[in-house]
Amino acid sequence: MIANYGYKDGSGEYYISIDTDKCIECPVGRACLAACPKAMFETLVDDYDDEVVCIKAQFRKSLAYDCVQCKPAGGHTRLPCTDACAPGAIRHSW
Repeated sequence: MIANYGYKDGSGEYYISIDTDKCIECPVGRACLAACPKAMFETLVDDYDDEVVCIKAQFRKSLAYDCVQCKPAGGHTRLPCTDACAPGAIRHSW
């Protein structure tokens, strides 16, 4: 299942999508939790009793501002959270 966290406003769509099926199989012990300098990720137990990563509630409506440290307005090629995610479960929409 793909879980989408974020929002859409007049300036664009800002979503972080996490493929929970890939997240469950994480071979590196949820390295994304430590990789994010804003500590935006947390773990939770989903409806199927699997431990998965999600975006903390306080960040879900301000991703464009909270991710700016890693994702400046001009050109980004690598992000700490996506680099740390060995199964490739994390995607940014912008």
